[in-house]
Parts: sequence; C-alpha cells; structure tokens
Amino acid sequence: MNCPMCTRWQDEPDLRIAEFERCYVQLNRDQFFPGYVLMFSKDHVTELFHLDPAVRGALIEEVNRVAEALYQTYAPAKMNYELLGNMVPHMHWHLVPRFTDDPLWPRPIWSEPHQEKQLSAAGYRETIERIRKALGDPPARP
Repeated sequence: MNCPMCTRWQDEPDLRIAEFERCYVQLNRDQFFPGYVLMFSKDHVTELFHLDPAVRGALIEEVNRVAEALYQTYAPAKMNYELLGNMVPHMHWHLVPRFTDDPLWPRPIWSEPHQEKQLSAAGYRETIERIRKALGDPPARP
C-alpha cells in the first residue's frame, strides 16, 4: 500500500505538533490559512463507521481537543472541520481556523486555487509551539 498518511509522521518531523493515543497532529506546510492543521489516525482506516464506538468516540475527542486549542490560539470566526478522504483514503481531518477577512471567506478552502504560503523554519517552530501551549499537556513527541 502506498499511503502518504501512513508515513507522514516520519516523513515530516518538522511539522509535528502532538501525538495522541489515536491520532497524529501536524501543521500543514501550506499556511495560507493560518493555523491549518492535519490530524490523521494512526491506524489505516477510511471511515468513521469502521471503528468500534469507543474508539470512534476517543478519536473524536482528540479532534475536538485540537480544534479547541486552535480556537484559543487564533480566535477565528469559525473552525472548519473537513473529513474527506477522496484523494487520500486514510482517515484524516483538515482543521482550519477561518476568518471573515480571509480571501475565500465564506467559501470552502478548496473553492479556488491559491498561492501556497511557506513559513521559515523558525515560523513553523513558533506556530507549533503556540498550538502546543494551547493544547496543554498532550503527549507531544517531536
């Protein structure tokens, strides 16, 4: 199997935010939308209904915890949660703080192409540390 989500944690260590029991959390390299985070399940599954209800509940609580930390960090107008999997069939969420002055508001982030925004190495580290601080005590394993 050639799944980019199965290897992402190892492939991009500079973007690691936190490791939870069920999911990994990484900053998206493209920060056109500030605070854009990817969360992906440790296990290669494609659908929520494939999970045992207790596992599903624990996983959703991890997503909620990260969304709340992003909300505290960025104070957005709205948090967007996207669980698609059409292009990468591995359960993963796009958690995106949205603001009324962002260029695509109120449309979905995919509604039109945009120029990627790359941060400096220090910029990525600072952003990750801000989110980690808001998370409190996750088992962050950089």
